[in-house]
Amino acid sequence: MRVLVTGTDGYIGTMLVPALTARGHEVIGVDTGFYRSGWLFNGANRLAATINKDIRNLTVEDLQGCEAVVHMAELSNDPLGQLNPDITYKINHQGSLRLAQLCKEAGITRFVYMSSCSVYGVGEPGETKSEASMPQPQTAYAKCKVMVERDVLPMAADDFSPVFLRNATAYGPSPRMRFDIVLNNLSGLAWVTKEIKMTSDGSPWRPLVHILDIANAIGCCLEAPREAIHGQIFNVGASRENYQVRDIAAIVGEVFPECAVSFGNSDGDNRSYKVDFSKINTQLPGFSCTYTARDGARQLLDVFERVAMQREVFEGREYTRLKQLQYLIGQGWIDNNFFWKI
Repeated sequence: MRVLVTGTDGYIGTMLVPALTARGHEVIGVDTGFYRSGWLFNGANRLAATINKDIRNLTVEDLQGCEAVVHMAELSNDPLGQLNPDITYKINHQGSLRLAQLCKEAGITRFVYMSSCSVYGVGEPGETKSEASMPQPQTAYAKCKVMVERDVLPMAADDFSPVFLRNATAYGPSPRMRFDIVLNNLSGLAWVTKEIKMTSDGSPWRPLVHILDIANAIGCCLEAPREAIHGQIFNVGASRENYQVRDIAAIVGEVFPECAVSFGNSDGDNRSYKVDFSKINTQLPGFSCTYTARDGARQLLDVFERVAMQREVFEGREYTRLKQLQYLIGQGWIDNNFFWKI
C-alpha cells in the first residue's frame, strides 16, 4: 500500500517509517520540520521521502496516488497545546478535519487518526475507561482529539474508512527523542542526576505503550479487512500496562543503577485514568503489545550509555516540544500562527 504519513520527522514518525516499510508499504512523509534539529542516536534505518509542508497547506495534489493516510502531525501534548489554545484548535482540530476532507476528495479509502487516551481525562476510583466511556478532556489538546473523532466519524462511507487510535502515553527510544513524556522523562532524570525526586505523590494512573507497539497498531489498521476497522475507535496498549506514576518511577529506579526515588505531596493535577485495552487485543487482527515499561527503561538506559548522554542534552530544547516551539517563536523563525517565516 502507498501510505502518506503526516509527522514523519517526529518522535513516533521516525520509528514508524521503517516499521511500515518492513511490512512492505511505501511511505510518503509530510512534516513541517519543527523538530528536525534533534537527533539523539542513529536508530532508524530508513526515513521517508518527505513533503516539507504544514498540514494546513496540503492540497489534493499532494495526496494523489496514495491509498491511505496516517495522520499524526499535530501539536503533540497537553503543555504544548496550552501554549496557544487558539492555534491548537486551528491545527489539531480544523487542520485535521480539513485533511480528512481532502482524503475523501482524493479518493483515499483509509484514514488512520492518532488520537489519545488523554481524552478520558479523569476517572473515578476503581473505574477503567473503555472506548464506550464518556470522554472528559481536561486540556485543549485532549478536547481537539475528541472534536476530530466527533467530526470525522460521520464522514465514514463505502469509499472512506476512518479509524481512531487512542494511544496510551508513549515511551521508548527514538532518534528524535522526547523527554517531556513520563517514562522517558523519569529515565533521563535517573541517568543525569541519579535521582528521581517527585514533587507529587505519584498517585495518578497513566496507561503506557511503547512507540513500536503503536507502529504495530497502525500497520494492523492499514492491513485489516475494512469491516474490522471501519469507523472504529481503539484504545492502543495493554491492560497490564496501566501504572500509577509512582510505579513508573519505581521501575525506572530499579533499572537505572544507584538511582534514588522519592515522592512529595499531591500537586492537584486531577488527570488520572486507567484504560481497558481488551477491544484492540481481541478485535484488531494481528495486534498485541510486545513491550513493557521495564523493557522501555532498559532500552533507554542502553541508548544513554551508548551516546554517553550529557545533562545539557537531556535538558535541551530539541527534545522537549514546548521548549523547541518557544525557541522558534522567540527567534522569529515561526509566526504567531506557527507558520514558518524563514
